[in-house]
Amino acid sequence: MFVIRPIRQDDLEALMELLKGAGHGLTTLPKDREILRRRIMHSEKSFDNEAWPEGPSGQSYLFVMEELFTGKIVGISGIVSKIGGFQPYYFYRLETNEHKSEMLGVNNHIRSLHLEAVHSGPAEICSLYLDPNFRNAKNGRLLSLSRFLFIADNRKYFEEDLIAEMRGRVSDSGHSPFWDAVGAHFFKIDFPTADYLTMKSKKFIEELLPKYPIVVNLLPQAAQEVVAEVHEQTIPALKILESEGFTFSGWVGVFEPGPVIKTKVNNIRTIIESKMGEVCEVLNANDISDAPFIISRTDEKFRACVSGLKLGKNGVTIPDVTASALKLKIGDKIRYVKLK
Repeated sequence: MFVIRPIRQDDLEALMELLKGAGHGLTTLPKDREILRRRIMHSEKSFDNEAWPEGPSGQSYLFVMEELFTGKIVGISGIVSKIGGFQPYYFYRLETNEHKSEMLGVNNHIRSLHLEAVHSGPAEICSLYLDPNFRNAKNGRLLSLSRFLFIADNRKYFEEDLIAEMRGRVSDSGHSPFWDAVGAHFFKIDFPTADYLTMKSKKFIEELLPKYPIVVNLLPQAAQEVVAEVHEQTIPALKILESEGFTFSGWVGVFEPGPVIKTKVNNIRTIIESKMGEVCEVLNANDISDAPFIISRTDEKFRACVSGLKLGKNGVTIPDVTASALKLKIGDKIRYVKLK
């Protein structure tokens, strides 16, 4: 059984071990102990709502997926309440324009990239990584969708718009054809180094990237082909989010131009269909249907897992193993939604 819970400082070594299997392009989770330690500290502060004014103020929440009976950390995911602020976020806006010549019988579609800086932006879901040994439809959906139950219970701390910057096509060795065609000419460093440096400061992006549009059609074919395309291992995550209501925003990443997808928080399937309930009974797991739901605590001690449940007039009946995993007792409030 797996449980989703907030990350803690004592998860740092387990997180470092988990990320050994991650390739390049997972920008927000560099294999740097000090950066990860600071991210965990920020996350712990973010879960302390009393430390923040009411409203989205750049809180950054990290969740881990823990194998309950072994304590092994097998996945991580995150949410940022609002991007921008002290440091702007940079994207390319992808435009497509049609150019026709009746005299020549030519009809061209010209794609161009326009640098944009987001100073007061939307919320963002990010930092999703699941150990390849534990990848399946149920685990992937739990790791991704449990974040939306947290947002539903803490709505005032998140912007109305929500984006996800999907990992673009980068090889396991860190090779990016788009970087070779564009970024390498302006930054004079390799892609992995530039990707890593963005976790320290994004100032060099504005200092060195040209402000004029980049015509995609003039790039080498290999670079053209990866614009707005996702990494092969990211396709399942993209499909999950598309089924939740996310669509292409028109933005792509700056270094490796994976698509940025977006939606309104109030349009997310998991949030719309989720319901609140009160635990009225705890039974042996064998006495409860295994129809899969994602169930979460609704208080400050957020935890979530996949479980069966029974709905009754007086509340919700849950299995004993679920009550143990989420540390629930009769009378506690839960939020639940079908895993789909």
